[in-house]
Amino acid sequence: MKIEHIGLWVTELEKMRKFYETYFNATSSELYHNKKTSFHSYFLTFTDGARLEIMQRDDVTHRNHEEEILGFAHLAFSLGSKDNVDNLTNILVLEGYTLLSPCRTTGDGYYESVITDPEGNHLELTI
Repeated sequence: MKIEHIGLWVTELEKMRKFYETYFNATSSELYHNKKTSFHSYFLTFTDGARLEIMQRDDVTHRNHEEEILGFAHLAFSLGSKDNVDNLTNILVLEGYTLLSPCRTTGDGYYESVITDPEGNHLELTI
């Protein structure tokens, strides 16, 4: 068994698609649009085959990402090396994305940083 994809509600669909294509080498599907429900989505496929569905619908609104809540906490990307984690973290910070936790080795042995995407979702960048 494998996880087929993860779905993520977003408010700015095109901005989010561009972010994941630019910084995480995602390849986007064609835009899907259901005119009856005003639902729009893209499937983003990453180089290892993992997929993220970004979705937007007029009646689904943005939540407060500044508070920890029950449910999914972050999306983790394995970048292959400490240098890759350091480099992408630095690029994203220079581009104005929020750094929540700087590059470091955690108590459980992960080398990581945590940064936000354009809509405040937490992204863990790991080896």
